[in-house]
Amino acid sequence: MNYKAIFHVDETEKWDLTLRNVGNLVKYCKENGGEYHVEVLANAAAVKELTLSSRHGDSIKALSEQNVAFVACQNALRGNAIDEKELLPFVSTVPAGMVELIVKQNEGYAYIRP
Repeated sequence: MNYKAIFHVDETEKWDLTLRNVGNLVKYCKENGGEYHVEVLANAAAVKELTLSSRHGDSIKALSEQNVAFVACQNALRGNAIDEKELLPFVSTVPAGMVELIVKQNEGYAYIRP
């Protein structure tokens, strides 16, 4: 089975739950032979946790090393006065988070908002 999911996090309080959910999905896929394509999209205030000063940096890095993509909304970065140079090195950006959600859902990704 091919699991495709985009996790949407826009509240900093939701990071712990989001990372547990993503970790559980990755673990399930590895234990059951499933292929997975997982993206975590952060916008609004949640983009702050994709920076070098993130308290979740180690957990995010560990998941990125298991082929989980982390993406920051450029609109949210500007709105929170965060320069792209402040992001964790493996984080990519998209111009608009809402557009990314639409694109991924059109590609067959399940939308998950913990």
